[in-house]
Amino acid sequence: MTDQVARHKTAMSRATLSRPIATAIRDTLIDDSKSIFDYGCGRGDDLRHLKALGYSVDGWDPTHRPTTQRKPADVVNLGYVVNVIEHPHERLETLRNAWELARKVLIVSSRLTWDARSLGGRPLGDGLVTKTGTFQKLYEQAELGRWIEDALGTEAHAAAPGIYYVFRETSDAQEFLANRVYTYRPRVRIDPHELYQANEATLRPLFDFMRLHARPPKAGELKPDEITSIKGAVGSVAKGHQLIRTVTDDEYWKEVAAHRRAELLIYIALSRFNGRPRFTQLGPTLAADVRAHFGKYHDACVQADRMLLACGDPAIVLVNARSSRVGKQTPSALYVHKSALGELPPVLQVYEGCARALSGTVEHANLIKLSVTEPQVSYLTYPEFDRNAHPTLASSVTVNLKRLSVDWRDYSQSPNPPLLHRKEEFIGLDHPRRRLYAKLTRSEVKAGLYAAPERIGTLAGWNATLDAGGFVVRGHRLQVCN
Repeated sequence: MTDQVARHKTAMSRATLSRPIATAIRDTLIDDSKSIFDYGCGRGDDLRHLKALGYSVDGWDPTHRPTTQRKPADVVNLGYVVNVIEHPHERLETLRNAWELARKVLIVSSRLTWDARSLGGRPLGDGLVTKTGTFQKLYEQAELGRWIEDALGTEAHAAAPGIYYVFRETSDAQEFLANRVYTYRPRVRIDPHELYQANEATLRPLFDFMRLHARPPKAGELKPDEITSIKGAVGSVAKGHQLIRTVTDDEYWKEVAAHRRAELLIYIALSRFNGRPRFTQLGPTLAADVRAHFGKYHDACVQADRMLLACGDPAIVLVNARSSRVGKQTPSALYVHKSALGELPPVLQVYEGCARALSGTVEHANLIKLSVTEPQVSYLTYPEFDRNAHPTLASSVTVNLKRLSVDWRDYSQSPNPPLLHRKEEFIGLDHPRRRLYAKLTRSEVKAGLYAAPERIGTLAGWNATLDAGGFVVRGHRLQVCN
């Protein structure tokens, strides 16, 4: 079997960081305080890029760096390695060997079944041999997670399609899951105050902590240099907290606390998927938040379970979708921009979180479609949403919660892709460009361009409608053709 496979051809050259490494940096699992080991580093592109960024990194590869010692590190990356090993036993041993080296987290990635469309080739064992002679074992998203968990006997957390994290410590896993809940905070108004204005920059870390956690920090939750600066400016952290409360409205902090409570409930509800941790397994800051906002962890778990149960009821999902203050309503779904997810009713945030627990975060997806007719969430990518008044769909990842499937569809080469209108309906209520988008919509409605909605949902239909009316859209303005 091995004679038919050219493993040395699988190592690709890249001008940028690989998806698994870029994803881990996005999720703050990689920083300059952690050591990194790339297990199966190929030609070493990630090593070069990470070293240039100042990270402590090393790597081993059986073909390109065979003499490098395989050594423990805080973060071990097993990037697109298991999918190119044709022997199932060797594949398993490679995963376990990489896990042995990981002090904090192992990153495991593989190509998925939807990649078969571009690979071609012939069957071999449990995979296929591509046209270039390389082997590929293609996984379903859920299948990859189950395989990792069965092999290592510990939980694997979906980071993105084809990418999983395996944490050594439960507290680190819970911090990752808690940080993945979408946050929203209302705008704050600062009353004039001489002492606050003179020290606003110094008080910023304290203000940011209070806005995120809806409580003052405990010992060790601010950096030592931040504490020293605050003490020098206003006398103590407690006095800084009091000053911030003086220049802000009590109602604002009540709203912040309500949002933080909702975020914690969403996190606790979703923690059911991988086995809810004991309170003692939470990190100190997360545990302090739970105490501050619920008193008892048990009480929070009861409320979270009710919310999780509710999101499995189609009638409750429908009611919450129809009552949502944000998002575009259609007969079958609610569409919302990712920047406004934190403004959805908590039940819908749990609904979306259930899908993301399976798929991980879909890179570049900026619109989310929450179906109200079946248990399904789609992550839609509109690359020009901010720039183009009527952006077109490039790709979609659809998560079906009944089948536990994750499917991808590419629209980037379509001559007539789906197209958006009424962009203001997708974004949050206080989004800075909401008025601009709404003004364009009013102009287009007044011009009669929405009279036949069945015709304008695709690029060709919309362009034909503009041409027939003698209009052109420049920027976010509707103009008459000259």
